[in-house]
Amino acid sequence: MLPIALDAVGGDKSPGEIVAGARLAVEEMGIPVILVGPPEVVGDTGGLELLAASEVVAMDEDPANAVRRKKDSSLNRSAEAVRDGRASAMVSAGNTGATMASALLRMGRLPGVLRPAIATPIPVPGSTPTVLLDAGANAECGPAMLVQFAQMGSEFARARFGIESPRVGLLSIGEEDSKGTPLVKETNALLTAGAGVNFIGNVEGRDVVSDRVDVVVTDGFTGNVVLKALEGVVKTLFEAILAAFTSTDATRDASKVLLPALGPLIHDLDPDAIGGAMLLGVEGVCIISHGSSSARAIVNALGVARDMVEHDVVGHMRTAVASG
Repeated sequence: MLPIALDAVGGDKSPGEIVAGARLAVEEMGIPVILVGPPEVVGDTGGLELLAASEVVAMDEDPANAVRRKKDSSLNRSAEAVRDGRASAMVSAGNTGATMASALLRMGRLPGVLRPAIATPIPVPGSTPTVLLDAGANAECGPAMLVQFAQMGSEFARARFGIESPRVGLLSIGEEDSKGTPLVKETNALLTAGAGVNFIGNVEGRDVVSDRVDVVVTDGFTGNVVLKALEGVVKTLFEAILAAFTSTDATRDASKVLLPALGPLIHDLDPDAIGGAMLLGVEGVCIISHGSSSARAIVNALGVARDMVEHDVVGHMRTAVASG
């Protein structure tokens, strides 16, 4: 397999954790990796190949302007490596909007795709994660876009989690077909009429973290609000639990028994264990890891990229959109 282009200077913990994750992926999983970034910033690569780039897109920069202005950025060079057949996929923990813009402008869209979408796995303790899309790429969407999200998300869930016939739900304020905005009602009608996916109808916010549905489709504004709300709830909940465990001698004693039992739940809800989101709808595999990614998160992101390349998920999405 061609190496995976890894943005070595993207994210809050770059380049240290990024390079460390790359080396672990090579040593422990045999994943070929090529680092991308300014040599003087990346530093010691531990023997890994480095594709030089002279510019870095900061986390707080305007995505579109940065991608167009900084033509020799690590993000652009990563996307070009995929486009030119030098790399099989790209991974970045940097500016999400810039990563998406770079992949779209350099790789191009799949034939017939109206707009790419970000597919984010939402942990469901004791079950397979739910794929939420769009998680923030498109604030405003039309019914045809949401239908394509359903088609691409279904193929992603099949490749990523091995689900033979992913159940696709449309996020709304009620399960009835008559509920929701005009966008939701029109999309529901199109998916019900047949779009090549296993559509189970409308689902509600609570279903995102349940085993009732495998893929939840919505517009990018709503999806991003749902994603950030869930992140905030999980963070607040764990902080409250830890505070309770350390509040008295009795709770500290109890925590010695309870914390090991909570270990699997903590692992399931750990963002580092997810491996990142995937940008669906572009001509190549693009994995977007979260901004505070540790070395372990990068290892998992590279693992997801490898799996998506090996399963030819881009090819399957191309077929799904064309036939749908």
